[in-house]
Amino acid sequence: MNAKPILMTGGTGYVGGRLIPRLLTAGYRVRAMARSPERLYCRPWGRHPSLEIVAGDALDRDAFIAAARGCGAAYYLIHSMNAQKGRFATADRTAAENMVAAAEASHLDRIIYLGGLGEKSHEALSKHLQSRHEVEQILMAGNVPVTNLRAAMILGSGSASFEMLRYLVDRLPVMITPRWVQTPCQPISIRNVLDYLAGCLESPATIGETLDIGGTDVLTYRDLIHIYAEEAGLRKRRIIPVPVLTPWLSAKWVHLVTPVPSSIAQPLAEGLSIPVVCGDNRIREMVPVKLAGSREAIRRALERLRQEEVDTCWFDGGGVLPPEWTTCGDADYAGGAVMRGGHRIVLQSSAEEVWHTIQRIGGRNGWYFAQPLWRLRGLMDRAVGGPGLRRGRRHPVELRIGDGLDFWRVVAVEPPRRLLLLAEMKAPGDALLEFIIAPRGPRQVAVDMVSRFLPRGLAGIAYWYALLPTHQWLFEGMLKSVARRTGKPVVEGPMKITVEDPVVCRL
Repeated sequence: MNAKPILMTGGTGYVGGRLIPRLLTAGYRVRAMARSPERLYCRPWGRHPSLEIVAGDALDRDAFIAAARGCGAAYYLIHSMNAQKGRFATADRTAAENMVAAAEASHLDRIIYLGGLGEKSHEALSKHLQSRHEVEQILMAGNVPVTNLRAAMILGSGSASFEMLRYLVDRLPVMITPRWVQTPCQPISIRNVLDYLAGCLESPATIGETLDIGGTDVLTYRDLIHIYAEEAGLRKRRIIPVPVLTPWLSAKWVHLVTPVPSSIAQPLAEGLSIPVVCGDNRIREMVPVKLAGSREAIRRALERLRQEEVDTCWFDGGGVLPPEWTTCGDADYAGGAVMRGGHRIVLQSSAEEVWHTIQRIGGRNGWYFAQPLWRLRGLMDRAVGGPGLRRGRRHPVELRIGDGLDFWRVVAVEPPRRLLLLAEMKAPGDALLEFIIAPRGPRQVAVDMVSRFLPRGLAGIAYWYALLPTHQWLFEGMLKSVARRTGKPVVEGPMKITVEDPVVCRL
């Protein structure tokens, strides 16, 4: 079992982030390739002795080949979901071709791929499902055998499909839905997806096969809505199907009601109009697992949410590399001068006591000051297609690199001294927000709140200067609120400070 490591691609995503610890617990050696290795190192299992993490981009063939060298099997769990990226099919195609090249160059034993259900010939097959099938064909055209697993809706805490279902049912007692609410589907719990993915390694019969995986129930989306309402203790939802809601309109509605942005909701909605039911159940004999029904999967997901034990979320995937302009000395090369602003407060406290407050910022805890303004900014961001504040945070206390934090993304977290956030809100430029906690003497710490902004054109410059007075007032108020929540005396400040050094000099 430990002879050769298993190559894991997509390990920072929803499924891959749960499969890696499953394999490590089972005794396998895993080599995980990631664009941002730090996002894996910060996981609870990130320093496991049987885990090797390598930097690599699926679109870089040479890096892919280097990552695969010496491995036995490979998991291919890479998918492009963002509908706003018009070239997602091209990216998927290139990454799949690179997987084939890496597998052949390294003489891998097999590739295990997780794709999607849905008949290729169906006239309503969405572009994203077409891309899934194209990836499947590219992988199978290579010389290395492939196991294709096809799944429909995955039910689990943090999955995009489940979160979309959860927020819609929680918030809408009456739902006007497209006709696809009557479409049959065969959901599967995330636990069973992991069972099958891991089980294929122990089942030679799955090599070279295309296998459908699903739970025990074939339901309509109307059925799922009613089951969720019952398990969540809600009144029965009234559902009114109408013929005029296109996937585009459905995605915009989902964007307004749920944390899932329209760019993700649109491919999900497009895929709901065709039946996604297992055509065969051969895998149940090849990889015997205890299958969960949809009701059990929803109940388990809700329990994980109540216990605040969500291992991975739908927004975990995607790159979070700092912008080039944050690198030491690269501001001019990257396109212009970086706008900087900073404020400081000095507290009679320890760094650990202040960090206790800083690490809880955002999500249900809010941003500690002028919360109506933060909500307004979130609403404005949602209105133009951004994530807004509704995305919240994965865990109420724990932060790790790659986590979504309202409309920010965690780029660096170094307890108890530093938190760096990259803005994902819609704005005419790139923005970073940094909290720095530094000792200033016996039982005293300075808490710095620093913003950096690289404007795009005149609109970006105007944006920075127009909001500068508000930001100064906001940052001073936030630092005062941090002091109050920490419960420690203020020694000095808040006050403006000069910000000089590029942020990534300390990464």
